[in-house]
Amino acid sequence: MADKDPTRYIVSEYKRFYGLEPEVIVSAPGRLDFLNTHQDYKGLPVVSIGINLRTYVAISRSPSNYSRIISLNMLWEDKGFQDIFRVENTFLRMDKWFGNYIRASMIALKQCCGSIGDVWALIYSDIPIGAGLASSAALLVAFIGGVNELYGLGLDRRDVAELAYHVEHDIMNIPCGRLDQYGSAYGGIVRIETKPPYNVEELQRINGVFVVLDSGIKHSTADIHPLRQAEINTGLRLLLQMNDLDRRVREKLAREYYAVKWDMIRYEEIKPYLYRLPVIPRKRIEFTFKMNDSTRLALEVLKGGIPSFEKWVTVLGWGWRDKILEAMKNSDPVLSLIGLTMNYQHILLRDLYDVSLPQIEKIRDAALSAGGLGAKISGAGLGGSLIVLAKDRGTAEKILRKALDNGAVRGWIVEIDSGLRREA
Repeated sequence: MADKDPTRYIVSEYKRFYGLEPEVIVSAPGRLDFLNTHQDYKGLPVVSIGINLRTYVAISRSPSNYSRIISLNMLWEDKGFQDIFRVENTFLRMDKWFGNYIRASMIALKQCCGSIGDVWALIYSDIPIGAGLASSAALLVAFIGGVNELYGLGLDRRDVAELAYHVEHDIMNIPCGRLDQYGSAYGGIVRIETKPPYNVEELQRINGVFVVLDSGIKHSTADIHPLRQAEINTGLRLLLQMNDLDRRVREKLAREYYAVKWDMIRYEEIKPYLYRLPVIPRKRIEFTFKMNDSTRLALEVLKGGIPSFEKWVTVLGWGWRDKILEAMKNSDPVLSLIGLTMNYQHILLRDLYDVSLPQIEKIRDAALSAGGLGAKISGAGLGGSLIVLAKDRGTAEKILRKALDNGAVRGWIVEIDSGLRREA
């Protein structure tokens, strides 16, 4: 019912709970963590895709002196689904309470936009929680966007994205980057610069069809990111202790991962020093350079160019020679090279960042055997979802069936979708 007409559905549910129609309905998409995964918190650019799995928020000014928030998804899961608080005295609850996202949003909106009154809101989402599709960011973007429309605050997409990041990173203390919030606010295929001024470049869409495969293994960004960040910091501090470290490299490094000038260092000039590090920090730093270099090549493809064979081999290595040649000779080299990059980046995530699991590898192998051009983890990893690129919908349907037979608990054939938008 909701899938066929989510706007009509959320209106009927809003009337059931509140006895009136909402003043505003907005929605925001989930996102595919397409290219340069685990790089946004380092200040490196990332590429995101907004998809037609969306979070909807119906909202009105409260006729009383309190805010009331209802989550249909929490209701269906037989969990606490209603939150009540007053905007004048908003604070976060100590437990992992869904209402904290809304409370934190109201705190941020009051900080930036002055007088915001209490609201009655209803939330419905197609986006699975903890599946690597940025469900929390979509909730924040949709809710902040809804309040923006309701009160005429004049916030644009960038404002909403930055406010959503502030909520998650600074108020809720979740160690995230800006990928999720900007990816949801803008939708489409976008290159997001994660350093000031946080420019967003909207890219042309590509042929092919994406499949999202949910492993059913819940993950938590808050559990994964701090560990990987600490491992990088260990490696950076050991590098800075090397007396013979090239001065030009030293000047671009720092003791903290977020302060390094990653995009100003060539992998080849730091590589000799990396191999003197312990295995774990070496792998994390090596990952950072290789992931970013392969993303640069893929961006050339997305912008209409085809890098030379020599460029591809230099970045991916001679072990990828035959696959590179095969992709370049394909009738659709753009699609084939993007799929190749996805496969390369998944292997980096698996082997250098250690965020895959045997169950995920089994699902991925099935997807590739069914015709997937590329398949990689979307999001933090250690659970969540895989994204797969197929040449057409028929192949995508085969991939979905094969993946469901090999451990995926559910999946979707998705379309590239727009970002934050008003539905009613």
